[in-house]
Amino acid sequence: MADSRKVLVTGAAGFIGSFLCRRLIEDGGGEVTGLDNVNSYYDPGIKEDRLRMLREADAEGRFTFVRGDLADAALIERLFAENGFDVVVNLAAQAGVRYSIENPKAYVDSNLVGFFNVLEACRHHPVKHLVYASSSSVYGGNKKVPFSESDRVDSPVSLYAATKKANELMAAAYSKLYSIPATGLRFFTVYGPMGRPDMAYFKFADTLRADGTIKIYNMGDCQRDFTYVDDIVEGVVRVMAAPPEVRPGADGLPMAAHRVYNVGNSKPVQLLEFVNVLQRVLVEEGVLPADYDFAAHRELVPMQPGDVPVTYADTSALERDFGYKPSTSLEDGLRAFAKWYASYYPQGR
Repeated sequence: MADSRKVLVTGAAGFIGSFLCRRLIEDGGGEVTGLDNVNSYYDPGIKEDRLRMLREADAEGRFTFVRGDLADAALIERLFAENGFDVVVNLAAQAGVRYSIENPKAYVDSNLVGFFNVLEACRHHPVKHLVYASSSSVYGGNKKVPFSESDRVDSPVSLYAATKKANELMAAAYSKLYSIPATGLRFFTVYGPMGRPDMAYFKFADTLRADGTIKIYNMGDCQRDFTYVDDIVEGVVRVMAAPPEVRPGADGLPMAAHRVYNVGNSKPVQLLEFVNVLQRVLVEEGVLPADYDFAAHRELVPMQPGDVPVTYADTSALERDFGYKPSTSLEDGLRAFAKWYASYYPQGR
């Protein structure tokens, strides 16, 4: 998608953000500005390596990185005033469900104050499209599956989920008041190479390699809609190119040009099956020895606060409006992770 747009990606040193920036750089044409505070929620070294990946991909010098915090209103205002962005993709957020129980203020600062600053900047420096990350966590403990965008999402089971639902409401209000075309994307359990070390698959690899015991929550009776990072990025790129239209309502005032889409693989996997595939590819890619005793290194434990038993995306709206459906198999995705892990940590961590 070669073009001349000016794009801002927040969370550019993050997992999804870095892969999106690389895709935009490789697609060619426009200018890409990445913002990230490179905090230490998890190993900043992997964030610096993602930024190195972006510098190496940027042969034409179209990528600019700004090290800064989304909660810094003056910085955000200056960025928007100086650059005149066409498209903003807000991926910066304090992630993690369990961490939101331990450190709630981090979620208020990043996910609420930070997103408010982005909305204010889009208000004063109009953009053609604001795309932002929501999360499958907004569905909470919904019993109906698959999860559809039309389902009620007013029973969050974690502060993280509550901040993501708040983002959707804030975006809808700003879209209505100031005619900002905005699209929220509810991502489902994103995984892949160079991912977040706090995610289950990454922690499992670390723990097994260190001869530790992995904990499998809800006695293994959890299902997750694991979605490969490249599939997430493809969804974001397609959505970026098609902002919702600002239309007048019956009262003569503009209606909210705001939409929300699920982006998931639509194939929930039982946690024990997921662990079995991960273990096998870790052996096959040389991360673990062939005779590794997996039975001795795993423990079934109860559900944790903030967790939900199942996530499962209905992606029919994404397919209808963008002709796209994530499709990378768990086998292929975990193998790509295992190959990367083996080369990134050749001597262990």
